[in-house]
Amino acid sequence: MSETWLVLGASSAIARAFARVAAEAGDAVILAGRDRADLEACAGDLAIRTGHPTHVLECDVADAARHEAFVADAVALAGDTPLSVFLAAGAMPSQKAIDGDPRLVDQTIAVNFAGAVGLLQRLAPRLEAKRAGRIVALGSVAGDRGRLKNYVYGAAKAGLAAYLQGLRARLDRAGVPVVTVKPGFVDTAMTWGLPGMFLVASPEAVARACYGAAQRRRDVIYVPWFWRWIMAIIRAVPERIFKKLSI
Repeated sequence: MSETWLVLGASSAIARAFARVAAEAGDAVILAGRDRADLEACAGDLAIRTGHPTHVLECDVADAARHEAFVADAVALAGDTPLSVFLAAGAMPSQKAIDGDPRLVDQTIAVNFAGAVGLLQRLAPRLEAKRAGRIVALGSVAGDRGRLKNYVYGAAKAGLAAYLQGLRARLDRAGVPVVTVKPGFVDTAMTWGLPGMFLVASPEAVARACYGAAQRRRDVIYVPWFWRWIMAIIRAVPERIFKKLSI
């Protein structure tokens, strides 16, 4: 068995798909999230499908007080195998909802940025000390430019991208890759029913791209690949024009 993948936010569609890809590749999996019953059902399915160990840990990314104990439990479950991390926890209230209830700002920042960084900052020394493992974190193309329709979510993802860039520089010295994944539109519960969706990727396609990027030790990938060029065009629009666009 090559490594143990700690999947954070394991109830999401992309995380479930990633766990299947990792388990089918022969890796052990730890599913972490808030809904234990849902995670246990998923773990049972994975165990039957692959015959490889699958564990469950409760984790609320936004609960910073529990981070230290959670990380200790995850490290103990991984045992002697290298511990790798797939971060898929996320929250995306609509900008309209946030504008109507500013308390949603706290949730969005806590899950997508502050909580994610808190966990990774505690996990990093473990990977660094063993000089093994990988980190793959889901960012978003929304972090590439602040847009009228999702600027709070985009700001959180932009902050996460900057953090991952610095963490990548730190862990590269220990031989541990840190991959930032920037998906475009993905067919998940977070995006269901949103207007203006196009070129939508499946969770399975994103998961395979994430796992492949980890094996190839990539730095930053866009999924699907053409979103790199779409976002390059969006970033190139002058601010005086961009601020008038309803996107």
